[in-house]
Amino acid sequence: MSRRSNTPPTESVTPRSSRRGAAEPPPEAEPSRFRINLSAHRRREILALVLIALGGLTLLSLFGFAGSISSLWATLLTRFAGWGAYALALALIVAGIGLLRRQENVFGEFEIPWLVLAAFQLMFIAGCGLLSLALAADDREAARLAETGQAGGYLGLAVASLLTRALGTVLDPNIATILASLLLILLLVAMLRFAFNLSWLGAFLTRTLENLRPTPAAATAAPTGSAARFAPTPAPQPLPPSRALVQLRLPRQAPALPQDETDDDEALAPGKDAKPAASRGSFFGLRRGKPDKAKAAPPPPAYHPLLAVPRAAAVKRTGHHPSLELLEISSEAAYAQASAEQKAKTIEETLSHFGIPAKVIGSKAGPTITQFAVEPGFIERRGLDGTIQRRKVPVNRILALSNDLALALAAAPIRIEAPVPGRNYVGIEVPNESVSMVSLRGVMESETYKKLKQKAVLPFALGRDVSGAAAATDLAGMPHLLIAGATGSGKSVAINAIIACLMFAHSPDELRLVMVDPKRVELVNFNGIPHLLGEVITDVDNVVPALRWATILMDERFQAFSKARTRNIDAYNDKMQKEGGDKLPFVVIIIDELADLMLAAPDETEKLITRLAQMARATGIHLILATQRPSVDVVTGLIKANFPARISFAVTSSVDSRVVLDTTGAEKLLGRGDMLYMAPDSAKLSRLQGCFVSDEELARLSNYWRALQEEFDFNPKSPWDLPKHKAGEREEKTGDALTEDAIQVIRATNQASISLLQRKLGIGYPRAARLMDQLEEMGIVGPDEGSGKPREIYLEDKPKKKK
Repeated sequence: MSRRSNTPPTESVTPRSSRRGAAEPPPEAEPSRFRINLSAHRRREILALVLIALGGLTLLSLFGFAGSISSLWATLLTRFAGWGAYALALALIVAGIGLLRRQENVFGEFEIPWLVLAAFQLMFIAGCGLLSLALAADDREAARLAETGQAGGYLGLAVASLLTRALGTVLDPNIATILASLLLILLLVAMLRFAFNLSWLGAFLTRTLENLRPTPAAATAAPTGSAARFAPTPAPQPLPPSRALVQLRLPRQAPALPQDETDDDEALAPGKDAKPAASRGSFFGLRRGKPDKAKAAPPPPAYHPLLAVPRAAAVKRTGHHPSLELLEISSEAAYAQASAEQKAKTIEETLSHFGIPAKVIGSKAGPTITQFAVEPGFIERRGLDGTIQRRKVPVNRILALSNDLALALAAAPIRIEAPVPGRNYVGIEVPNESVSMVSLRGVMESETYKKLKQKAVLPFALGRDVSGAAAATDLAGMPHLLIAGATGSGKSVAINAIIACLMFAHSPDELRLVMVDPKRVELVNFNGIPHLLGEVITDVDNVVPALRWATILMDERFQAFSKARTRNIDAYNDKMQKEGGDKLPFVVIIIDELADLMLAAPDETEKLITRLAQMARATGIHLILATQRPSVDVVTGLIKANFPARISFAVTSSVDSRVVLDTTGAEKLLGRGDMLYMAPDSAKLSRLQGCFVSDEELARLSNYWRALQEEFDFNPKSPWDLPKHKAGEREEKTGDALTEDAIQVIRATNQASISLLQRKLGIGYPRAARLMDQLEEMGIVGPDEGSGKPREIYLEDKPKKKK
C-alpha cells in the first residue's frame, strides 16, 4: 500500500493494454468516461426548449414581470432595438416551436440556410429604421426615443441617420426622409417575400393555419350506424385569404417518406372520441405534422397508354435539365511520359534478344496504360543460291513474347494488339505506374461529347482511350448493351455513369427507366426519381412480369405505328409533333445481374430478352444487361447474337473473355474501370478507362429530380403490378389456353407425355407436369404407370395408331 501511495500517477502515459489487469482507478481519475451522448433529435428538442424559455423570459422582462437582472436585460434590449425587442422575443419562441414541430432539422437537410437568416436580419434592421423615421422628427428626437427604449432604439437611429444624411447631400431633407422610408419599406417587403419563399417559417405558418381551420367533423358529432353510410360528404371550403397567400409563396415540396404502419393503427375509428395522439419522439405530446386520416393523399396518377406524355403537360414542363455543376470539378492531370523512353528502349532490347528486329516508332499515354507502337523489322537470311532474302517478322512471334516483355518491364500483364486495326504497327500496352481517374464531368464537357449530344438520341460517356481522348456513344444506335466484369472491376460504376448521363440529357417526359437490382445495393438509391417506372426491382420473381410487360408495350407501340403509318419512334414522335398528338418516351431497361435471372427462370428470361432485343429497337425500348459471371449458361448464344455492342471489364479467365468479346484480352485488364469496348459497327476492340462518378454526385442528381416528383406526376406503382384478382384472372386464362393447346397436341400425335408437351408448347418441365396432372384430373389421359409405359388417352376422336 505504501508503495502504491508513494508512486506518482502515471496512468495518462501507460498503454491501455497494460492497465487491463490492474485495479480500476477511482472515478475522478477518468472523468472522460462519463459522457452524455444525446441523439440529434434530443439535442434539437433541448435547443428548442432553451429558445422558448429565453423568448418567454425576454417577453416577461419587457412587460415588467422580472427582477433586477431581467430588468437590466430588458433595458439593454429596448435601448438597442426599441419596440423591435418584442419582435425579437417572439421570433425566439416561434423558432423554438418550429424546432419541436419538425421531424428533421429546422434549417433544412443538414445545413443552415444562411441567406434566409440574413433576410430575417435585414427585415429586423429595416423595421427598426422605419420606426425611427416614422416616429421621430429629427435625429435629436430619435435619440431621445432611443434613450427611453421607444421607436427603433439605437439600431433604428443609426439606420435612419445613415440614410437621411446620405440622401440629404443631394436632396431636400424632407424628400430624403420620404425616400429613405420608401427604401426601407421596399427592403422589408423584399426580404419578407424572400424569407417566406425559401424558409421553414412559411411551411410552419401553413401547417398552423391548417390546424386552426375548423372542419365539419369537429363542428358536428360523427354519425354512426346507417347514418354514417349515407351521410353526405361535406363540400370543400374556400381557403382563407391569409392561408392562400402563404400557400402561394411556398415552393413545391418533395413527397414525404412513408410512415410506419404502427402510426396507422393509432387512427381513430368512426364513433370514438377524438383525442390528440401524442407523438412518440417529442416533448409535451406535440404532433410532428403527420396528416390526419381524413386528409389522405390523392391516389397516384395512372399511366397513359403506351406511356405517352400528354402534350399539354409536356409543354408546361419543358426546360428541366440539371446543370453539370452537380458533378465535381474535373481534376484530371496530364498523362506524363516520363519513363516512356526508357520503356521503349527496354522493349527493343528484349525483342532483339529473342532475335526479333523491331523499332518503337511512337507512344500514346492514357489514364491507365501507355501504348507503344512497335514496327516489326526484317529478318535477313541467305538462300540456297547464296542470295540474301529479307522477310518481315511474323506478328505471332511478338505475341508469344508477352510474358517475357512483362518480366523485362516489371509490369502487370501486358496486352499486345497485333496489329492495330488500320495501322502498320503492333501495339504493346504497358500499364502506367499510377492510374489517373477519369471524371464524368470531364468527359461530358469535352468537345467529343458535345458534338455527339447534338445528333445522338441517348448519348452517354464511356471514358478516355489510350491516348487520353474522350470517348462517348449513343445507346439508340447500339441498340442494346451487354456489360460483363468480375467483382470490383468497375461494372457498377459504369452503369451509374450511364444512368447519370441519361438523366442529364433527358427529362422524365423523354425517357423512362426500368431498373433491376437483385443485389439490393447498386441501384436502389435511384428510388423516387420521376424517370423510374415504379421502384427498383429487387425480387427476382418480379423481373419476368416486368419483361413480359415490356413485350406487351412493344406490341402496342407497333400497332400505334401501324395506324400512324410510321416505322419507328422517331418518325412517330415527329408526326405527333406536327399534328399536336402525344409523344412517346424512350424506355431503357437496366438489369444489373443477369445471372440471378437465368438461374431463377432461364427459359422465360431468355425468350423475353431475345424477343425484346430483336424487335424493340424501333419502339424506343433499349436493354442494358450486366453480369459478373459471363458463362455460356448466362450469356447464351441467342442473347449474345442480339447484343452487338459489348463492354468487358476485367474477367477471371480467357474463356469468359471469349464468351463476351469472342476473343481473348479481357483477362489481362487491370480492373477499376479498365475496359475493352466493342462497337456495334466494328469488330475492333477499343481499350478505355471508364468514367468515375461518386455516390455524392449521384445523390445530388437524384435529389434534383426527386424535388420534381409532383410536377412530373410520379407514380410509385409499377405498370406491371396488377391487382391480385386481375393477376389471377390472367393466369387462369393463360392456363385455359395452354390446356386447350395440350389437348390439341395429344389429339394430333395420339401420345401423352411431359416431354412431348415441353417440345410442342415450348414450356418448362414444371409447367408441363402441371398440365399433365390437370389433364389426368379432367379424365383426358390416364395415370402414369411407370416403367416407360405410355399413358392411356381417353379422347373419343383420337386418331388410330399405325401398326
